[in-house]
Amino acid sequence: SAPVSASLDCLVAEQGCIQEQSCMVLYRLLEYCAAEEAVSPLGPDARMECLDAQNSLQHYRPLQVCKCQRGSRREEHCLRVYWTVRFAAYDEYEVSPYEELQLNLVRNIEMSRMASIMAASSLSVDGQNQCLKAAQDCGLYEKCGSLRSEYVVACTKRATVSDNSCNRQKCHKALRRFLERVPEEYSFALLFCPCSDTLCGERRRKTIVPSCSYEENGRGEERLGKPNCLSLQNYCSRDELCRSRFADFQHNCQPSPLSASGCMRESRAMCLKAYAGLIGTIMTPNYVSNSSTEVSQWCTCDGSGNEWQGCQRILHLFSNNICLRNAISSMGISAPTPVENTPVPASQPPPRIYQERVHVSVNTLPEFNSV
Repeated sequence: SAPVSASLDCLVAEQGCIQEQSCMVLYRLLEYCAAEEAVSPLGPDARMECLDAQNSLQHYRPLQVCKCQRGSRREEHCLRVYWTVRFAAYDEYEVSPYEELQLNLVRNIEMSRMASIMAASSLSVDGQNQCLKAAQDCGLYEKCGSLRSEYVVACTKRATVSDNSCNRQKCHKALRRFLERVPEEYSFALLFCPCSDTLCGERRRKTIVPSCSYEENGRGEERLGKPNCLSLQNYCSRDELCRSRFADFQHNCQPSPLSASGCMRESRAMCLKAYAGLIGTIMTPNYVSNSSTEVSQWCTCDGSGNEWQGCQRILHLFSNNICLRNAISSMGISAPTPVENTPVPASQPPPRIYQERVHVSVNTLPEFNSV
């Protein structure tokens, strides 16, 4: 995506605020409020003081309108600024903290990119396992193959010799690194490859290594139950990255029965990008089975009590979302005519994350040995 203009970048807005004494005092107080709230709920007096500071900071417009760039080197710092000035807005999920391209440019870019992705599947031999082909194509492209190997190893390596569990934090970081650095022509082909049989569907479901990326494992092979969806969202709301990706997903995958695409924003590609942005966070979604394109969160509404409807809303954002369903289904239809001479914006490199350089065949690893 295109870089955020300097006037709207939250890091620039933060620097401008710090240079003004009155703004800096309020901003530092809100930083303290956010840090304390992350540990335990504030008392009524402290909360009131924090809310007063937030209201006073409304006059500094750059901090109210600034945005961040997904995958940028300082993304998490930028998001921390964005949410600091929205201290009490834990339910503010309708607005994305990420910058937006002009809608006509988005449509041109998405048509060009989607055409190239879907054209690859339309040229294949009938009956060929599209997810296997996507994996093979990824392996032929050095960056895709290398980063895929990194996340597969990170997500399948045991945390300790005596414990069967993985290091989920490392797994999530490696998954995000893969999705942020590999061109969508390759990553989307892996995530959304069209399938006509369960063998292909099982490979597609295991692409993000569900046994580590979201499923809860006990010691040995014992499988723990699903967490409550409201608890999952609560954990997500305390993490700036997850909170931001979830807000971006709701913003770009908002359904509309009046739209031809099923999407309020008329952009299936932006919905797919926002959905992929959730992978590698606390709210990592995935396919529910190897026989359909239905996706969901790994959570349940059991025990929700009088908050059952709110819990169901979280599930329906994935299972009953016509925008998301049409976006995923569109990956399996014939390709539209590419838009010529469409400039594709250059993306910023993500943070450098130390990883051992490993080169392995994903087909020999436990998660993939049956597909």
